[in-house]
Amino acid sequence: MKKLRYVVIACALGVTGCATTAPENLFQVAETSLQDRQMQSRFFETNNEIALLSAGVAVLQDMGYSIDETETKSGVVTASKTVDATNNAQMAGAVLAAVFLGANMSIDSQQQIKVSFVTLPSKNNKNGYLARATFQRIVINTQGQETRAETMKTEELYNEFFTKLSKSVFLEAQEI
Repeated sequence: MKKLRYVVIACALGVTGCATTAPENLFQVAETSLQDRQMQSRFFETNNEIALLSAGVAVLQDMGYSIDETETKSGVVTASKTVDATNNAQMAGAVLAAVFLGANMSIDSQQQIKVSFVTLPSKNNKNGYLARATFQRIVINTQGQETRAETMKTEELYNEFFTKLSKSVFLEAQEI
């Protein structure tokens, strides 16, 4: 009977020892949140949301993305593509580790880039839509392990997308 009591106590301690607490900053908004949202969003003066979504699909396809899902009623398009993620510095480090230490070091090999493109009716202007794009990437190493998952915050990427989208919206409006 005493052994059973010790087993129960050990199990109880083991279970409570595994409990984790949430980080203090779990629900804290990042300081760059407003700047990120501004970089990821543009206003389009159009009353045709379907044409805006269609232009977004065309731009994403031109940029090499495959369209994963479209939900026109909700104003959502998702797309993705897989690209090379090899890094010369990582590769040099892996070679040095192999030569001097005999170690087999894994390096980043590919990354999956996912895009979410969303349109919303503008609250300030009845003849327009707010469009927001978010680019994220997941990096996989040579052993098939995920090494990094992050939202891409490269201003040039968002500028390229929205510049092409503006041109595409204009061309669709002119029926060209």
